[in-house]
Amino acid sequence: MDEHAGDRGAVMGPEPDPSEPFVGREAALARLFHAVDSASANPVVMLVGDMGTGKSALLDRAVRRAEAGGARVLRAEGSESEASLAFSALHQLLRPAPAAVDVLPERQRAAIQDAFGVAPSTPGHSSAPDLMLIGVAVLSLLSALGGQRPVLVVLDDAQWFDRASLDALSFVARRLEGEPVTMLIAVRGGDHLPGFDRHVPTLTLGPLDSATANRLLDLQPKSPAGRTRTHILDQAGGNPLALVELTRAATAHDAATGMPSAGPLPLTDHLERIFAARLNGLPAATTRALLLLAAMDSVDTAIAVSAGLPDTEDETWLPAEQAVLVRRTGRDVRFRHPLVRSAVYHAASLGARREAHLALAEMLRDEPDRRAWHLAAACPGPDAAVSAELERTAARARRRGGHAAAAKALQRAAELAPRREDSARLLVEAASAAVFTGDLAWVEELAATARTRTDDASLLASAAVQAGRLAILTVRHTTVFSRLTDAAEELAVSQPAAALDLLAGAAVVRFYSGEDTQRHRIQNILGRLPEDAAPAGLRTWVRAVSDPFDGRAHLVSLLPQLAAEAEARPEQLTTVGIMAWLLDETPRAVRAFDEAFDRWELRGPLPEGLGGAVAWAYVERGRWDQAREACARTTAVGLVTGLDHAVACAAAVDALVLAYQGHASSARARADEALALTDPLESRSVCVYARRALGAAAAAEGAYETAYDQLRMVFTADGAPVHYHASYPALADLAAAAVRSGRREEAAAIVERSVRALADVASPRLRALISRARGLLADPEHAEPHFRAALADPVLEHWPFERAQTLLDFAEWLRRRRRIAEARGPLTEALEIFRRLGAHPWIERARAESRAAGLGVTDTAPDALAELSPQQQQIIHLAARGLTNREIGERLFLSPRTVSSHLYRSFPKLGITARSQLRDLIEGTLATGGRQE
Repeated sequence: MDEHAGDRGAVMGPEPDPSEPFVGREAALARLFHAVDSASANPVVMLVGDMGTGKSALLDRAVRRAEAGGARVLRAEGSESEASLAFSALHQLLRPAPAAVDVLPERQRAAIQDAFGVAPSTPGHSSAPDLMLIGVAVLSLLSALGGQRPVLVVLDDAQWFDRASLDALSFVARRLEGEPVTMLIAVRGGDHLPGFDRHVPTLTLGPLDSATANRLLDLQPKSPAGRTRTHILDQAGGNPLALVELTRAATAHDAATGMPSAGPLPLTDHLERIFAARLNGLPAATTRALLLLAAMDSVDTAIAVSAGLPDTEDETWLPAEQAVLVRRTGRDVRFRHPLVRSAVYHAASLGARREAHLALAEMLRDEPDRRAWHLAAACPGPDAAVSAELERTAARARRRGGHAAAAKALQRAAELAPRREDSARLLVEAASAAVFTGDLAWVEELAATARTRTDDASLLASAAVQAGRLAILTVRHTTVFSRLTDAAEELAVSQPAAALDLLAGAAVVRFYSGEDTQRHRIQNILGRLPEDAAPAGLRTWVRAVSDPFDGRAHLVSLLPQLAAEAEARPEQLTTVGIMAWLLDETPRAVRAFDEAFDRWELRGPLPEGLGGAVAWAYVERGRWDQAREACARTTAVGLVTGLDHAVACAAAVDALVLAYQGHASSARARADEALALTDPLESRSVCVYARRALGAAAAAEGAYETAYDQLRMVFTADGAPVHYHASYPALADLAAAAVRSGRREEAAAIVERSVRALADVASPRLRALISRARGLLADPEHAEPHFRAALADPVLEHWPFERAQTLLDFAEWLRRRRRIAEARGPLTEALEIFRRLGAHPWIERARAESRAAGLGVTDTAPDALAELSPQQQQIIHLAARGLTNREIGERLFLSPRTVSSHLYRSFPKLGITARSQLRDLIEGTLATGGRQE
């Protein structure tokens, strides 16, 4: 569209209608035009303003600009009633592009069709679609359309979009950089738009100043004067729509009787009165058609026509059009403004509204979800049949992944349920669905309302569990822990299974917070629960998460049986894997996670409790690409659901991998992000992981004093671990930084304190790390036994980076003791591991040490892969495995176009011209100093 940037007059079309608010918005319009003309500069812009401030008028002009420049426009407009229909806004947006949906890859096409409820039924298919896959599908679709011509996505009245659509569109909005796609969003001021709160350029439309307001009045067909003008200016308060409509009202009627009074009514009520006054004298057929359109509240004209409303060309609409209530454009009949719809609806009697909804319900028999909501709107009181209809609507919404829509339907079904017991049950089910929206306040509200409608202990326990399920994923650890444990204590006798469920959540909070007093409270309550309160796995979970060192050997012995039981329930494999990781049984953890990915794909609408364990296990096992993929997914889900703690956990893991790979600046940025999203006293685990990453980044650059300072913060002033599980693995790196920064004595005291604290409960992995730390810190003549102990157990090969670090430290010690021949073996093995992992800073250290030991390590050309960005490296390695651009996009939540762009920019840097050369390049790099595939 750039070719049109310098010729606005040629593309703006006809002069704006002076009846539409535009005056005073020139700067905002220029900003929108810039976004439309240069998608890469600002691919997403949000317009925020009260009703009548001109948001839709500005969007209309941006649409004209884009269409004149050859762009394709996809538009969706929010409506209040359709906010309860899952994916309705997304369906409206993509309905004009069915061919683009049809050519999507099979999994993406199926996800979109599932969301829209049009997928062919498949026997045994009952799981909800993957919300992240839906986001990738929409991104791929828009990117493909953009490959044909620029695309403008317009989202008007987005505050009324259904939550499922907002989640998908916010996912897309964060990934439009570099795409030939622009997204313009209009939202009412004061309304929260989930997923769009951060990093979205915003234009706020405030009231017009006095001079501009007068200029707008001057442009009206019959410009007001004298006291009438003063009255209008006072009433309108700078609102463009109010200025126009109050002028129309003054023109149509005598100013003394037709103008609203200067009373305390809100501006919207004044305007509604003006619009309602225009209904007087309209033909009965027109009034009925307007009420049906208002009651339907649908911007989808095709549905409106099929529902029995008059066709666009029908003369029934003409009186309403002449009264400036509706606008007919092509096949569409639309209210000129949402306030007109509101005025029409509320001007009708309750009986007339009820009749309209019943008529629409009858017309919409082929639209069961819309029909259910119209029946509900027509209910004057409780109605078991309509409540059941809404419950069925909720079930359909959940199958499509519309959790917010399901929760709303269940909440309304509860209001209409005649029996209090049914109402309470439905509210608990609503809370269960609302959990997946990430809206904790809503979940707690539903659970609290359920408690007021029943004394059923089982339902009350379920309500508490649902609220706790989401609460553990927030940053409110202290408050959430108290709520969960208080509820568990209260239910310990009457509902021990539910109490154990709550305690399982409390254990997760204990892990995140790292607060030691919480361990004692968990143990106290756990001791009061009968052994058969729930399956043994849940009790094992509580123990392993809250204190993985107490009875570690017994807990480890339970893992094989728990893994065998999980074979029939693949979603339980993640639980077994997390426990294995906590117990430093990383190989078993990775096997469980691999199997879960193969059989269940670990795909859900929320991050799992302690889901970061998946990424950590892959980091420890040396599978860093997979660790970063897991972080990408957690980040994507966490951003959509507004769960900052999940995003922070992923950022901390990602930061450590980046540091190990030598991307120090990127590692620091991710670690800083993790620290900014959390309170260090509330989330000690994230704080410790971020400090470990910052320490590794500094060590990678040879800044050992900085590395020590960061790692020292992993322990308290007196040397105790800040976090009972996350701190101990940093001991060896702390020692390495201490030796190189002259802090040996302080570090030795911390290490020995940890030795006493762990006594005989340390895992083989921790014993090896402690032995490495002792070897580094010991007097040279006493170091060898510690190094050999750190390398003695062959199982430690399952932590390749830690083993390679120990081998390098030992080899350096041997060379300094002039035992050069003995040093060569450990050096060779360490260098091979570092090369396989792609730990570039450590490769260079090992190479330098190898040359000093007389090994024939020749200088090689700089590693071209190391010159690529972290994301480009990920893409290159996935492409080398044979994945297509679409498959890579699905893994990393990018569009195929973005993947292709990264590959296009990377090939010249790598000295290759074809994709087929990637595998040889990677294998050659591994042989000479590159990273693992």
